[in-house]
Amino acid sequence: MRILVVEDEPFLADMVAEGLRRQAMAVDVAYDGDSAMELVGVTDYDVLVLDRDLPGVHGDDICRELAQRGDALRILMLTAMGAVHDRVNGLNLGADDYLAKPFAFDELVARVRALGRRAVPPVPPILETAGIALDTGLRQVRRGGELVPLSRKEYAVLEVLMRARGNVVSTEELLERAWDEHADPFTTVVKVTMSKLRAKLGEPPVIVTVPGSGYRL
Repeated sequence: MRILVVEDEPFLADMVAEGLRRQAMAVDVAYDGDSAMELVGVTDYDVLVLDRDLPGVHGDDICRELAQRGDALRILMLTAMGAVHDRVNGLNLGADDYLAKPFAFDELVARVRALGRRAVPPVPPILETAGIALDTGLRQVRRGGELVPLSRKEYAVLEVLMRARGNVVSTEELLERAWDEHADPFTTVVKVTMSKLRAKLGEPPVIVTVPGSGYRL
């Protein structure tokens, strides 16, 4: 999944982002409302983890505007405002979920994953293609019933390919969905990761290179 964390406390924002990256998610960070709106305007995110009391554009205004768009982006408000009326107000603004600080990180991860499953079209908890089963909850991959140990990026790339359901995925889309905004579009990281992923998945090969277009399962 591609996640945007919007939090004006840099230490907390970076901690949340790094924790989500360890779960094989691609995460960008914004420390104010203006930057958040700029990023949302150019990138298709699956989940927005949003603080409410932000400098620049207020978190409530961001939530209200994005909810009115009616797209697939899901919004999780993560804020110190934890009273019942605060939660009700946040959900009424258009948030899909609400988590008060302080919070348990495992719960945050579970809520982000749950929101990601509510994308359009909905993604099942276990993806299966060509004898490969990818469990999005456990972050495990099996082929022929055998566990395939993958790195975070290898897992993320495979998940993007499996979600595409046989359609071609370009290198640019893989960079956008499995890495983050700092990924160099001229790097060979996708090719290197793909080579390692193919080797780990074994024979017969299931990832096809489509010259000039990208990759597909």
